[in-house]
Amino acid sequence: MKKLFQLLIAVFLVLALGTPSVSAEHNHGKDLLVSLGDSVPYGYNLGKNNNHPSKAAFPYLIGEKADLRVRNLSAYGLQTSDLLTAIKTNKKYQKAIHHADYITITIGGNDFIEILRAANAESGGDPELFKFLIQQKLSTSKAFNNLAEIINEIRTLSDAPIVLYNMYNPFQTNDPLHNIANLFLPQVNATFAELAHSFNDVHIADAYSAFGSNQEKYVLPQDIHPTKAGQKKLAKIGIKAFHVEHVTHH
Repeated sequence: MKKLFQLLIAVFLVLALGTPSVSAEHNHGKDLLVSLGDSVPYGYNLGKNNNHPSKAAFPYLIGEKADLRVRNLSAYGLQTSDLLTAIKTNKKYQKAIHHADYITITIGGNDFIEILRAANAESGGDPELFKFLIQQKLSTSKAFNNLAEIINEIRTLSDAPIVLYNMYNPFQTNDPLHNIANLFLPQVNATFAELAHSFNDVHIADAYSAFGSNQEKYVLPQDIHPTKAGQKKLAKIGIKAFHVEHVTHH
């Protein structure tokens, strides 16, 4: 597996270097990866404090492996509506996206957790009602529309390849919410995949399958954020998703 990964990186590098970017002069000779999203690409809880994005977060790991400059514009607590507003109104975001050669999006986890919390509170401990309420709240959630609008807005600024991360199960296997999440995340992630396929050059990094039931290894204990090993895994599937794009388009 390791050899395959190194081979993928080598191929990715050749392809990346073989296609000089128009905006190379802005990027000091290196292509630019712009990371948009929430606390996952921020690398939340990986360092002593959370004052700035962690260098152990997957965008920086992709940057190291593929020799890219990284602009990490993710922020903890962001929901899809927040990211949409930032892209529509914030010049810093717009400028970064405009200059990007590669873009990652990791958003939706906070929307989903809010749905879980609300359903849990309203169900009063009735498991069947809890499941029903999650289903109901998912079907009326604006998250998917927001996500479509986010990609649409990005496409008005940039035609750079986009990797959209789907949602991993953030709950440890011994947490009752683990099985609940597994009931609904495949459906959520199927919608992510449909969205990605409806745009040009948007590819899914399948975090859900990559993490599987290895939360003990990939998710921090008593937390929902990735461990350093989890971040490495996210970097690996991100590079692979960009690599697929290059193979199919060049």
